[in-house]
Amino acid sequence: MVVTCWILVGMLAIVVLLYGLIELHYFLRMFLTVFLARYCKKRVHILDETVVYAICTTTDVDALLYHMNNARYLRELDFARADFYERTDLYREVCSQGSGVVQGAATIRYRRFIKPLTIFKITSKIIYWDERSFFMEHRFITPSDGFVRAIAICRQRLLDCNADTVIGALLNRRVKQNGNVEAGVMQMSSARPEMPPEVSRWMESNEISSAMLRQAPVTTTSATMMMMTTTATMTTTTTMTTTSMTTHC
Repeated sequence: MVVTCWILVGMLAIVVLLYGLIELHYFLRMFLTVFLARYCKKRVHILDETVVYAICTTTDVDALLYHMNNARYLRELDFARADFYERTDLYREVCSQGSGVVQGAATIRYRRFIKPLTIFKITSKIIYWDERSFFMEHRFITPSDGFVRAIAICRQRLLDCNADTVIGALLNRRVKQNGNVEAGVMQMSSARPEMPPEVSRWMESNEISSAMLRQAPVTTTSATMMMMTTTATMTTTTTMTTTSMTTHC
């Protein structure tokens, strides 16, 4: 009996320690998301839309305990992207080309609260891509009324490969259900779609911000160099004047 109690205490201590060191709930849910997407859900075409369901729990609410914390929306997108990557074979194709993918930028617009214990779904789809990145649109929708509670656009940047090559390879594949039954999906053209206007304006904003950040250190350095040059000139002038006065004396 004593041994059993000590074992239970030890297991509880390990769980508490894990929760203290890492966000255990996040990793467990990510594992479950990837497992279900890989082994339980059907494959989809790279340009298809995927859907994942979630619920706003008590750990997701803000300090007022009234609605889901704004930061949780972006966290939920991690699970939506993982589901999309697995079901479209996007991540597998990127890895096969010896590359990786990271999030380069994200923007989100909140339209209406998601209250505690509310079930919602996240739709994910690729809306545009260029040579180095592809752009995904995510929508938070409550099934009860079909209202879009929030909408996000994320830029996924590829590290060492061309996005056209990756997307083109996936576009030419036939979608299979559960890995063995062909779905009647026609092959689509690999032509890149037009950039949506909201993405175009957003990219302009990112480029302005990037240019400003690149120029800031240069401006500071230039000002420092000017101060050093001015100081050196003043020092040289003072030295020459002192030398002249000494010679005159």
